[in-house]
Amino acid sequence: MTDSTSATQGGSETKEFSAEVGRLLDLVVHALYSEREIFLRELVANAADATDRRRFEALTDGARALPEGAKIRINPDKDARLLTISDDGAGMSREELVSNLGTIARSGTRAFGQQLENAKPEDRPSLIGQFGVGFYAAFMVADKVEVVSRRAGAEVAWRWSSDGRGSYTIEPASRETAGTDITLHIKTDADEFLDPYRLQSIIRKWSDHIAWPVTIMQDGKEEAANEGTALWRKPRSEVTTEQLEEFYRHLTHNFDTPWETLHWRAEGTMEFSALLFIPSSRPFEFSEQTRESRIRLHVRRMFITDEAEILPSWLRFVQGVVDTEDLPLNVSREMLQATPVLARIRKAVTGKVLSSLKARLEDAQAYETFWDNFGPILKEGMWDDPTYRTEVAGLSRFRSSAVDGLTGLADYVNRMKPEQDAIYYVTGDNTDVLAASPQIEGFKARGIEVLLLSDAVDSFWPERLGTYEGKTLRNVAQGLNDLDKFAPDTETAAQKADMDTLLPALKAALENEITDVRATDRLVSSAMVLSAPEGGPDLQLRKLMQRSGQAMPEAKPVLELNPAHPLTHALAARLQAGEDIAPLAHILLDVASIQNGDTPKDVNAFASRIMNYLAAPTTAD
Repeated sequence: MTDSTSATQGGSETKEFSAEVGRLLDLVVHALYSEREIFLRELVANAADATDRRRFEALTDGARALPEGAKIRINPDKDARLLTISDDGAGMSREELVSNLGTIARSGTRAFGQQLENAKPEDRPSLIGQFGVGFYAAFMVADKVEVVSRRAGAEVAWRWSSDGRGSYTIEPASRETAGTDITLHIKTDADEFLDPYRLQSIIRKWSDHIAWPVTIMQDGKEEAANEGTALWRKPRSEVTTEQLEEFYRHLTHNFDTPWETLHWRAEGTMEFSALLFIPSSRPFEFSEQTRESRIRLHVRRMFITDEAEILPSWLRFVQGVVDTEDLPLNVSREMLQATPVLARIRKAVTGKVLSSLKARLEDAQAYETFWDNFGPILKEGMWDDPTYRTEVAGLSRFRSSAVDGLTGLADYVNRMKPEQDAIYYVTGDNTDVLAASPQIEGFKARGIEVLLLSDAVDSFWPERLGTYEGKTLRNVAQGLNDLDKFAPDTETAAQKADMDTLLPALKAALENEITDVRATDRLVSSAMVLSAPEGGPDLQLRKLMQRSGQAMPEAKPVLELNPAHPLTHALAARLQAGEDIAPLAHILLDVASIQNGDTPKDVNAFASRIMNYLAAPTTAD
């Protein structure tokens, strides 16, 4: 559609909007942005672009030099219901007003950007607006918008005005200096945007770090609205530790000092600045359900979103800012296009964080502090990220049956017996309980190290990781027969009970509750232990799934007995004497469940069996 003039009076013309995208204005006003406050971000961004543009033009034309103290001014007038955003930028001529504001989705910024291809990198202004629709977000809160603009180097100004319903008026106007005033006639349902404090909070959220000062008129005085200092864009040598810590607290709302600070600028085919922090303590809201990373993405200092997933979910404890010049955005700036640029930024930032963690491994004490805070989250990477699974495994630390403190998988492998071909582990709710668990008695007796895994994620990631440095990960609670190839450190002469008749009797008594009853050589001081059936999920995993309300297929445990234990001998003797051992078999199973950290399947039945056993007459009676 081309411009059409419907009226001409004394230099004033009313024109129909031309549109490169059909009905785009209505789309912007009603559907493009999810938050009304976005309009202020867009207008401030445009003002910043215009100021950058004038600075750039002044390099070759001194008449267009910026005035001293150039800034962006916001002036709310509650009585008149007007909100004005003013700048000292390049301004627009009549032709530019028609071209940039009269043609929806045509951006003067974008057109100007095309003129910069041959300019030196250091001379290029940081232009934000690329799609030419941000201006029209003003109609979300205004029923009329007026723009008075004077081009830098020109003597005349022009007024553009529209109610956003399909036409606009352009006419001569007056403005003492070059720049632009955008005046919004605020709708009756948008009173909040006439409140200086509300406006300041919006600026702090979206535009706190743009290069130009932003002020808001409050009680007849101009008050600074933005910080204006993007620490992440400064060289590390120019930023003090105090400044970094202050920004960290401002960003995270934490009161500690960061455990690690990563501050760098990537240059070359892909350019971005980053300032990231790893807290030294778990945030108060650590238990919240969200698993998404919340790194703030800025484009040319302007905050865009914290939902860009710059880091994977298993690094969500990292907080900070990434700022780029290169990222293409969609028209709303609220949703990011799936571009190769963003993918490369994600890869680079993730790699930087992992490299930093690897470097901190040398300080075992400091790393233990980090691990206690965020280890359970980091380990999620071994479960759901095949790209970084092995790297995360190398960074992970665990409690062990063989050493004090934390150990890594590589250290475990170095301590393995020559004939050992697996990394053994056991899962549960508490490392102290696991250290005394019957599950690992046989391994400890043979000098075989077992990793004690007590985090919820530990029931999942070993299966995905599978191997480490060629060694298979094996859960000792799976009823393994691996101990046959390891001789005990000390031989025992304990006599074994007759299991040939005992095992079938116990299995018959418990046939509805267990998969099998078997003798095992992995118990030393304990009489029995429960294990998972062959190929079935381990008991800890079943427990976790049940706690979360997840249905699990029925899988009865295996009851393993120590043939040399006095209790086993007593059961065999009772059976040989002709006693009914079925009640004792059930007590045995219930006690084994308690040892495993569970409650008996039927608590009342368990209590009744115990009472009956205690009340039974003794042999002396």
